[in-house]
Amino acid sequence: MALRVGSIVALLGGKLHGDADRLIEGLAPLESARAVHVSFLSHPKYQQQLAASHAGCVIVSPQMQSVACARGDCIVTDDPYLYYARVTQLWKQSLPQAASPRIHPSAVIDPQATVQPSARIGALCVIEAHASIGADTVLKSRVTVGEGCTVGARCILHPGVVVGADGFGFAPSDGAWEKIEQLGAVRIGDDVEIGANTCIDRGALQDTVIENGVKLDNLIQIGHNVHVGAHTAMAGCAGVAGSAHIGAHCTVGGGAVVLGHLTLADGVNISAASVATRSILKPGHYTGLFPIDDNAAWEKNAASVKHLAALRERIRALEAQVKQLIAAAASH
Repeated sequence: MALRVGSIVALLGGKLHGDADRLIEGLAPLESARAVHVSFLSHPKYQQQLAASHAGCVIVSPQMQSVACARGDCIVTDDPYLYYARVTQLWKQSLPQAASPRIHPSAVIDPQATVQPSARIGALCVIEAHASIGADTVLKSRVTVGEGCTVGARCILHPGVVVGADGFGFAPSDGAWEKIEQLGAVRIGDDVEIGANTCIDRGALQDTVIENGVKLDNLIQIGHNVHVGAHTAMAGCAGVAGSAHIGAHCTVGGGAVVLGHLTLADGVNISAASVATRSILKPGHYTGLFPIDDNAAWEKNAASVKHLAALRERIRALEAQVKQLIAAAASH
């Protein structure tokens, strides 16, 4: 298939500099794009790749317009990365869709579950009693939605997602463990996307909640009673322990961990592989990397690290005093 550049701009906006009749047959990165591809430049540091690119058309910001025009055809827009995202959506909509049943014959849906007529249920999915699947939601293969759990409208659950497994709750009993029954459910809002093999546990008493617009990558663990605010995004292998409350518009990097019962305010960004060991009540970007050690030693070292900046200033002040004393002694 192919789209004319002019058609893309007519549908998505932006300002075209170049040939509106140029045919585009696909999207590609700057370094591998050919004349039949459209590409994009999201950051000025990649302008060297832009100058060398063979892409037929490149999506750029106004700041990069002159460089892009010197190279060839371009579409100028305030947010090239967002524009690129919308081009990918347009491209997928234009692809021929293979005919498939709305509900795959191998799916198992309890008679007491509710599935909206426009939802699509993939192969080997399981939807248990009193679960609910919203309009235009897509469950890929092998998704399980547990009893009483709710998935909103226009969601995408990728293969292997499990919604509503029991939370990890056990009480110690004479050297063994007594199970705490998990009596809550999971409530997922609208426009949520959940990556492959991610697990969201049901609540112990109250529900686990994933608000509207949340984006979860592959292999993420969301513990029982967790609350994730609207439009928060988490990268692969992140883990959130039970009863943590994460605000809206947060990001959690790959492999990062949020410990249980903590609160992250709206707009908190956690770096990859960090561990949030305390509540963070102010928006911002936070990083915490520390080598593993005997716990008592780790706690002492961690406490010392928190005071390093103050210690540095004290040392500087002492150095300045020593220099003054030396200078005074030398003058006598």
